[in-house]
Amino acid sequence: MFRNILDRLKEAGAYLMQSRLVTLIIIFCVSSSILIGRLFYLQIVKGSDYLENYEYSIRRTTSVAATRGNIYDRNGNLLAYNQLAYSVTINLSTVENSITTDKRSEKNAALNKILDQVLSIVESNGDSVVSSFGIILDSSGTYQFTQSSDTQKLRFIADVYGKRTIDELTEKQQNQSAADIIHYLCTDEKYGYGLDDSTLEPAYILKIINMRYAMALNAYQQYIDTVLASDVSDETAAAIMENKDVLTGVDISEDSIRKYTDGMYFASIIGYTGQISQDEYDALDKDEKKKYSLSDIVGKAGIEQSMDNVLQGTKGEKTVYVDNLGRVTDTVSRKDPEAGNDVYLTIDKNLQESTYKLLEEKIAGIVLSKLQNVLEYDTSSVDDSKNLIIPVSDAYYNLIGNSVIDSGHFSSSDAKTAEQQVYSIFQEKKTATISELESELQNSQASAYTDLSNEMKAYMDYICDTLLTKDTGILMSDQIDKNDATYIAWAKDETINLYTYLNYAISKNWIDTSKLGSSSYSSSEEIYQEILKYLKEYLADDSNFDKLLYKYLIKSGSVTGEQVCAIVYEQGILPMDDSTYNGLLNGKTNAFSWIKSKLESLELTPGELALEPCSAGAVVTNPNTGEVLACVSYPGYDNNRLSNIMDRSYYVKLSMGMSRTFYNRATQEKTAPGSTYKMLSSVAGLTEGVINGNSYISCSGVFDKITPSPKCWIYPSAHGSLNVVGALQHSCNDFFYEVGYRLGQDSNGNYDSDTGLEKLAKYAKMFGFDQTSGIEIPESQPQISDSDSVRSAIGQGTNNYTVSQINRYVTAVANRGTVYSLSLIDKTTDSNGKLIKDYTPEVVNQMDEISSSTWDLVHNGMESMVKSSSTFAGMDISMGGKTGTAQYSKIHADNVLFVGYAPADSPEISIAVRIANGYASTYAAEIGRDITKVYFNPESADELLQGYASSLGTAGAGD
Repeated sequence: MFRNILDRLKEAGAYLMQSRLVTLIIIFCVSSSILIGRLFYLQIVKGSDYLENYEYSIRRTTSVAATRGNIYDRNGNLLAYNQLAYSVTINLSTVENSITTDKRSEKNAALNKILDQVLSIVESNGDSVVSSFGIILDSSGTYQFTQSSDTQKLRFIADVYGKRTIDELTEKQQNQSAADIIHYLCTDEKYGYGLDDSTLEPAYILKIINMRYAMALNAYQQYIDTVLASDVSDETAAAIMENKDVLTGVDISEDSIRKYTDGMYFASIIGYTGQISQDEYDALDKDEKKKYSLSDIVGKAGIEQSMDNVLQGTKGEKTVYVDNLGRVTDTVSRKDPEAGNDVYLTIDKNLQESTYKLLEEKIAGIVLSKLQNVLEYDTSSVDDSKNLIIPVSDAYYNLIGNSVIDSGHFSSSDAKTAEQQVYSIFQEKKTATISELESELQNSQASAYTDLSNEMKAYMDYICDTLLTKDTGILMSDQIDKNDATYIAWAKDETINLYTYLNYAISKNWIDTSKLGSSSYSSSEEIYQEILKYLKEYLADDSNFDKLLYKYLIKSGSVTGEQVCAIVYEQGILPMDDSTYNGLLNGKTNAFSWIKSKLESLELTPGELALEPCSAGAVVTNPNTGEVLACVSYPGYDNNRLSNIMDRSYYVKLSMGMSRTFYNRATQEKTAPGSTYKMLSSVAGLTEGVINGNSYISCSGVFDKITPSPKCWIYPSAHGSLNVVGALQHSCNDFFYEVGYRLGQDSNGNYDSDTGLEKLAKYAKMFGFDQTSGIEIPESQPQISDSDSVRSAIGQGTNNYTVSQINRYVTAVANRGTVYSLSLIDKTTDSNGKLIKDYTPEVVNQMDEISSSTWDLVHNGMESMVKSSSTFAGMDISMGGKTGTAQYSKIHADNVLFVGYAPADSPEISIAVRIANGYASTYAAEIGRDITKVYFNPESADELLQGYASSLGTAGAGD
């Protein structure tokens, strides 16, 4: 039996050995054993080694930025260049790979800890992190948008919420305040940064948000490093490198940053660079988008922007392996970038700088001559704008209003003596004023606007026109019926109070109640009370309202000039002078004398004081080529602080400043040309045959052929009988009134203004006044007069032109009829100096229809003007010139101009100068004279430019 069992087992074994299934099972078991063993070896025995190797094997491909081309002046002087500098960077991909949790709160905590450490290191060495976010803290410590227009602000909000267009924003999102945006970024569960904005200091929050938001902009391509701080010191770089083991993803890179030589003088031409915006990227065509990414640095203004495609260069590419700390372990491949091309300007660096300084020193001299020790000044009592003065209270206030002094620091724990004194006075004033305003706005029987004090009128204007209408849109200006009787009673007749006007606006549905926090209220009274509540809360933190309070505290003498001037030392705006500082505090040093001395020495500049005048523009051109030799806008700015990673607070200070620094006074500011237009009227009158060289027209001081009758500037005197040469020499208005009148007459002697305007416009177009000058930076569109032929003939009417356009006109006068498309660009070369393109200004019109005798008469008139003027006495170089005065208003000094060319017999330069609110055209002529001296004798600049306010010649009558 045992043998039978054994035989059966043998048979079963033989069967099994012959079965394919058994074979497969055996193979499976063996294979599984091998795999299990191998897996054990890989994960247990060698696991740590392989993990480390994995972490050291992250492959990354990045673009390599090309070196931006340089910018030079016509003589090869360097104006814009690149400088190697250290930047602190972070790689988001590396950071996120090191964080093991999926919880957003824990990820935020880990990332914020790293950024906090970076911030500490950077600031401990005197450096700063990026500050390009669109929100800043104002002087009162309140979050404010930096955008200057509603469209720009909405574009920024759309970027924050990840919307491609503004239209995708909800109404609630569109109405978000700066503080709302900060709160959203701090606390939103899905997109927030995990910051406690209820306990952390706003300044700290803003710094972290700046870094987080910069990283967020690169989130779609995490392999790109984000710059957290640029141009940092060697100490910062060393500290970051020493702490790389705890600063995951943080590194130091060598970057090429943009630098500008003497940027203050050239910023209005050259502009600056910065990171491309979403709008700028979206505006690129399909092919251009292939060349750019949203992390690229591009030209943001001026030549940097207009010649960006020349300066940019071609990016390279690099593929590397990096470890878990972001350190490069191996380079796989590299394609080197191609450097951008260089741009040479037609500008003469020395002439540009000298012209800027001439403008500054002359404006300082004008301000000094008009500055008086007066606090309260009523301009309505002045019958002639030439008699206006500058009250010193304006200078004291503008130190605060133009943000030279930081009023937000008055309340700081480290505020000094004068700051503390002024802040205490201010607090008391603010409490009392808000209470008074609240009382006025609750009283239906309150005084009508016209019966209020000037100070209370200013507050009411601010509340209605600025706060409710412009800033918040609660009062919807586009819904207001401007012909409504109640509106007229408030806005024009001033016979009602603001209580009445606002309640009427509510009844007419001119109020956007959604801006108040709700869109539905049970009654008009409830809406009005909500407006009052809103106003009270808004004014409590409104820095612009605070500045208005300071203005009237200074005018009333409650805050003294001595206190304000002492704060200039306390805040380090000027180096501490203990003797003078203590003198201001104890009253032994007079503030009026102090202001005058600092303005005279230019320790405080006209641009900083932002008085009238505080700005000017000048353009100098070669009339034989159309090349611009100088194009100056005063005041200038330091474009080094705006380029690369923008100093946002500096940008806001400039954009919101009272002197309007970003407004190019040479190419964007338009005014009437005044009497500088009389050469055009001469050419028109002579060519149309309404006058000739022997035509004498009598000036009686009043032109009585039209009503109301305009006067000559010499009235109540008169010029008598003049021909066209004498009329240009003496700038006789009556003569050119008659020319404008005759141009409007038909064959029967009937006058029609439109006919005269058509003829004047014909010649204005010949001179190029119907188009921009051709300069390669933003320029305002000109406006040929379409009103009043008689007044238009003396450069009034609705004529409005920039200095650059007036310069092109006088260039054509100087060269006897060749109108150029002016140019700032001389040539472009590659990085090795090989010529790529030579730019030659285009001739847009040749005025062949103008006779040689006409040009002779015009030139004789301009040269006679210069010869007869004491301003040009002793000039070694002959000149032709013409002054001009453009009336602004009775309560503002006139804009004054000068145009000219030299030498008279063979012009090499043509000049146009304008000083806004400059009082007397002789001051503009003095600048034109000195520009000519510097051009023909550069060494004379040392004598002409003393580094302090210039003396003024006699402000002669006339224009």
